[in-house]
Amino acid sequence: MNTNVLVIGSGISGLTYAIKMAEQNPKLEIVMISKNSLMESNTRYAQGGIAVVSNFQKDSFDKHVEDTLIAGAGECDKEVVEFVVKEGQDRLQELIDWGTHFDKQKNGLHLTQEGGHSEKRIVHHKDKTGLEIQKSLIRKIKTFSNISLLENHTLVDLITDHHSGSHYQRCYGAYVISNLEQEIIKISAQITVLSTGGAGQLFSHTTNPENATGDGLGAAYRAKVFMEGLPFVQFHPTALYPKINGNTFLISEVVRGEGAILKTISGKRFMTEYHHRAELAPRDIVARSIAEVVNETGDDYVFLDCQAISEKEFENQFPTIKENCQKMGIYPPKDPIPVIPAAHYFCGGISVNHYGETKLKGLYSIGECSHTGLHGANRLASNSLLESLVFSHRAALNSLDQMKGDLPSQDFYLQLPKWKEEHYISNEKISAISQMKKQLQNLMTTKVGIFKTSSGLIEAEMELKEIFIETQDIYQQNKLTLGICELRNMVSVAYLMIKQSQEYKQNKGVFYNQDYIE
Repeated sequence: MNTNVLVIGSGISGLTYAIKMAEQNPKLEIVMISKNSLMESNTRYAQGGIAVVSNFQKDSFDKHVEDTLIAGAGECDKEVVEFVVKEGQDRLQELIDWGTHFDKQKNGLHLTQEGGHSEKRIVHHKDKTGLEIQKSLIRKIKTFSNISLLENHTLVDLITDHHSGSHYQRCYGAYVISNLEQEIIKISAQITVLSTGGAGQLFSHTTNPENATGDGLGAAYRAKVFMEGLPFVQFHPTALYPKINGNTFLISEVVRGEGAILKTISGKRFMTEYHHRAELAPRDIVARSIAEVVNETGDDYVFLDCQAISEKEFENQFPTIKENCQKMGIYPPKDPIPVIPAAHYFCGGISVNHYGETKLKGLYSIGECSHTGLHGANRLASNSLLESLVFSHRAALNSLDQMKGDLPSQDFYLQLPKWKEEHYISNEKISAISQMKKQLQNLMTTKVGIFKTSSGLIEAEMELKEIFIETQDIYQQNKLTLGICELRNMVSVAYLMIKQSQEYKQNKGVFYNQDYIE
């Protein structure tokens, strides 16, 4: 396939970017790759909402900026924080104009509060904001005849000078694998956009869906694109302890924002001992506190007591949470909800400038797979969807400008090589891939999770090396499959995270090495 623009990933970032490009230039051919169905992305699982200053009587841009900088523990790029916060209103209005519904009250949008925020500024749609956004953007994107949608396809590798033998120092598209046929196709493109989300599946407990295996991060690393901030992985404090059909379900921070409190199984409230904001402290502090309590008590979880919220209010605001809890025989707000921290959000990723552009020409990275400088060492709740909207807009404008410049000829793109491989893979190898994935998840959870030690990171690197060697052996000698692609990416991201964690010599935000305690 040959196209003008290739968008890899179908969450809020990729969808917003593609809509912007199609609106600005209807003559462009745009191909969007979705790893599963269009509906299946990290975005759809975002319960909380979008942090946007709306009530200027109580709130202000300065307050939102300050809250973000405090949560980011001194590692944020202040210039980025300021323009993201200020541009948020316009981007939110566009979402509304495109048909996204948000909860309202008499004097405008209904706003709620989450941890780390000094005011109520979270715009939401009950407890399924991400799902509402995903649905509205998919409806919108299907109105454009110049956008082709390719579902059930996964990124294998970016096409660079390494493949083409040229010296343009550009990205020329990507090789992708069809999940069903396990066949690899070449898609050449003048502009390639990574909006592939994070890599929560590196850990045993994650709020991310099964497809969050760091595909964009792994491919960018192999293309020698600079990555930063990977040690800063945010663990959401409150995930439902029993998994539902093998998946970890998120209990939104908004539940705590509405008055729920954390208690030990024996009934003792503990967050007041850790932070003056108690349950509404920044996520890193709440997650570490819960992990510490669990380690001390030997319990498997703590309780989220929701009795401060009325039955009617809980039903109205948290229908999805209530429904999923009831599947497990838990009936909030009467019953407390058993919760544990789970890997939730990557604050680091592919290094980009203020327009989502990487150091490799023709390649953009937006959303969770990018490192913009907004989040620093810890993401402020509900700033992620905000970042996606702002940077998707900026990346689209920058892409349109870049396409006006000198680009390789059409013939050059057509002559890019196809992927070469004709191998067979046995069931034995497929089983080994699954086992190695679980081994990797256990390794990352125990030694590169909420609590780290310097010796643990060294041990993690040595264990990972064995997984890497076996993964490379399978990759080089067998037919490429989706499972191999995912494991290969997970190993790449794990390696980078371990090495960068070894180099980071202080505790900040979500990064916590027990050897650095003063």
